[in-house]
Amino acid sequence: MRSTYARTGDFPRLTKAYTEVSQLVRETGLLRRRQGFYALVGTAIVLAFGGAITGFVLLGASWFQLLIAAALGFLFTQVAFLSHEAAHKQILASGPANERLAMILGNFVVGMSYSWWDSKHSRHHANPNRVSRDPDIEVDTIRFLEEDAAKTSGLMGAITRRQGWLFFPLLTLEGLNLHFIAIRHLVQRGEVKGRWLELGLIVLRFALLFTPIFLFLPLGMAFAFIGVQMAVFGIYMGASFAPNHKGMPIIDADAKLDFFTKQVRTSRNVSGGWWATILMGGLNYQVEHHLFPNMPRPHLARAREIVREHCATLGVPYTETTMLKSYWIVIQYLNKVGLSARDPFECNMVAQFRRV
Repeated sequence: MRSTYARTGDFPRLTKAYTEVSQLVRETGLLRRRQGFYALVGTAIVLAFGGAITGFVLLGASWFQLLIAAALGFLFTQVAFLSHEAAHKQILASGPANERLAMILGNFVVGMSYSWWDSKHSRHHANPNRVSRDPDIEVDTIRFLEEDAAKTSGLMGAITRRQGWLFFPLLTLEGLNLHFIAIRHLVQRGEVKGRWLELGLIVLRFALLFTPIFLFLPLGMAFAFIGVQMAVFGIYMGASFAPNHKGMPIIDADAKLDFFTKQVRTSRNVSGGWWATILMGGLNYQVEHHLFPNMPRPHLARAREIVREHCATLGVPYTETTMLKSYWIVIQYLNKVGLSARDPFECNMVAQFRRV
């Protein structure tokens, strides 16, 4: 069943749509840097880290330390948002300066690999939700395509059939997964630009994080602290990125779409205004972010007005929903895909009937 797939000819080609809207955006000045804004955000995060460290010292060997661990998971995700924006050249004036900032924030503070993220995320932006080209819908613990779900069986098949309901519980392991992927990427064979610098920053990061935890807390409490921090980080990261494209049209590998159609049709905004922008690091304006990936966060709300008006004029659907509804859409979509997973106790005829 390929009802969620867009094939060549499903959408009208709008070859001049992006040129027209991007010209208006440039004339409005929405691509200019807002370094003062990012300095303010950075200062707030540094102060918050200072408060968390102070709380850690004052609490000592107390189970209330788990609140500090949760706060750190939240703050590491906020830094990941800034690293993401620096990687998109949104913060500083020059490309190399943004890359250095993204590496410092991503590797040293968050514990992820900048080179891995930049490669993966660039491919995603070029072909969102496109089969065999978007790494964000490739096979993982979660299956995003029905043909991938249909190949699972046994324990993995059981997980896949319930993957919508298991999505958020599985996100508790996403933080650990991101750290593992970073290390695996940096120690793999082949050329990795800045391998030793990135690896050194990550090792130093974990040394500075783990040393006081295991030095000042009992062993069981120390592991609980790390577990809570990792779980909050994983859930927060996943909950911020998942609503953006999951459940939106999947594009066939051979489909030929113009840039505007491809980016708008596959992206979903999350309503909520300024609080959603703070909570999701600007990812709530996913349509505008995909159309203008180097646009600073403070300009996205104004760009939304321009893009919505442009879409209305062209008759292009513009998708926006609440945060809670977006999560429900993601759960429903994953459960629907999961129905294609094999059930060892089900005959082939019944399995085919369920997928109709």
